[in-house]
Amino acid sequence: MNVEVEPQVPVHDDVAPVGDERTWALLGHLSAFSAFIVTGLGCVLGPLIIWLIKRDTLPFAGDQAKEALNFNITVLLAALGLWIITIITLGLGLLLTIPLGLALFVYWIVFTIIAAVNANNGIRYRYPFTLRLIK
Repeated sequence: MNVEVEPQVPVHDDVAPVGDERTWALLGHLSAFSAFIVTGLGCVLGPLIIWLIKRDTLPFAGDQAKEALNFNITVLLAALGLWIITIITLGLGLLLTIPLGLALFVYWIVFTIIAAVNANNGIRYRYPFTLRLIK
């Protein structure tokens, strides 16, 4: 497994994406909030659908949807890990997993919004502490 941790620095390109491409990139990030409607995999489904549809026609939007997909897979794996710890410890791990779960939730919301704002401004954003599983 290849794990890359990149600094939280927006990546600037020489050619700024325009209109439609920025909108789809924004939606690639914000579609993760579909998890509030479709619990569990909803945070992955939105970016996955946008990445599959737009990766060939709108490179910036495809890149940002892929980045959102990788981030949301990472967050989902972390949440799954917390859930497993809770189960293995027969609930005693809740003293650890509840605060960590809340921190993970805040981290997910804050960085998704930061990425969406950057995408809307035409700036390629790379989430910090993200497993880049989809290349």
